[in-house]
Amino acid sequence: MKKIISTVEVDGEGLEALLGEHVLIKGFNYFYSGILSGVNDTDIILTEPKVVFQTGGYNTPGFDDAQALPASEWRVRTAAIESYGSWPLS
Repeated sequence: MKKIISTVEVDGEGLEALLGEHVLIKGFNYFYSGILSGVNDTDIILTEPKVVFQTGGYNTPGFDDAQALPASEWRVRTAAIESYGSWPLS
């Protein structure tokens, strides 16, 4: 039998590891793109934010259809995030 004996918290993992990078955030209702510029327990901040309607091929950089949001920063609740990762623009 295997048991978990202790839990170790590691700084700089998860969303924090992507700070400053261009990311794709897959949420429950929308996909968001931008530079991850802030992270806390409840929210993230994206600068140069866009809503992504069509990613296009996952093996090609950029998006087929991404519309800029009317703000320099956009916040997304971490509770609404399904998955995330770095996404190259070119």
